[in-house]
Amino acid sequence: MSGPLRAGVVGAGVFGGHHAAHFGAMSGVALAGVFDPHPERAGALAARHGGRAFANLDDLLAEVDVVSIASPASAHAKGVLAALGAGRHVYVEKPLATDLADADAILGLAAGQGRVVACGFLERASFRDMGLFALRERPIRLEATRAGLASPRNLDVSVVLDLMIHDLDLALAITEAQPLAVEAEGAAVTNALLDEAEAEVTFDDGFTAVFRTSRIADARERTMRVTYPSGEITVDFLARAFTNTTGHALAPVFEGADPLGASLAAFIAAVRGEAASPLANGLDGARALDLALAVEQAVGR
Repeated sequence: MSGPLRAGVVGAGVFGGHHAAHFGAMSGVALAGVFDPHPERAGALAARHGGRAFANLDDLLAEVDVVSIASPASAHAKGVLAALGAGRHVYVEKPLATDLADADAILGLAAGQGRVVACGFLERASFRDMGLFALRERPIRLEATRAGLASPRNLDVSVVLDLMIHDLDLALAITEAQPLAVEAEGAAVTNALLDEAEAEVTFDDGFTAVFRTSRIADARERTMRVTYPSGEITVDFLARAFTNTTGHALAPVFEGADPLGASLAAFIAAVRGEAASPLANGLDGARALDLALAVEQAVGR
């Protein structure tokens, strides 16, 4: 594919703003426009980054080559399916969908249309650049904590689909083993959806992963410890630092890193045929969703 790609953004909230800014500044990409159910938000965002506001989703899709879905999580599947139905390549913030039937429909339509679907698991950019995905040694244990302060955002899904899913995806990405059993507990405090959860996932090669998450915590935390036979790698995603006792050479990539920019650039490279796949594709999104729903089921939600 040659020439500038026309990009659209669905959703003019915080993340939609980030997507529009990146597309507006990206070489070989032009921001064509923004759609949001609130026209004033779409207009303001489009004006800041050189595109225009569209009155409805179909009008936007008619004018773009690629589109980012940055709407509320419960509306992701609807937007992705509409974009694929219009023949567009799609980048969707996590989660890919909120149920497996929609995820399967997305995968089937993307395959039938020959279109790229990327899922916004931004932590993958750091793991890729550190060199973690290239390690031949298999992990034996993972412990992850992802906690945030109370916020009115993202309350349309549980904390498992909102926060824990990032770490579930990373666990799936660093091993070839398959999840075998899930034990979990959690609590709903602000509404009927989980606000806190802890899960232990056992994989078929003995790899064990423990996940703790909260969106009503007293302080933010984004940490992960991965244990290998040769040692441990600990990552603090907020401090943007890691320690490594394994002996494997890892790259110090955090300073100045732009995970969203890297993820969107990988998506565009896949669309142009310059890369085999985005950082996380539709299948990756579906696998993370499957495991997240298994956690919810284990909690009893």
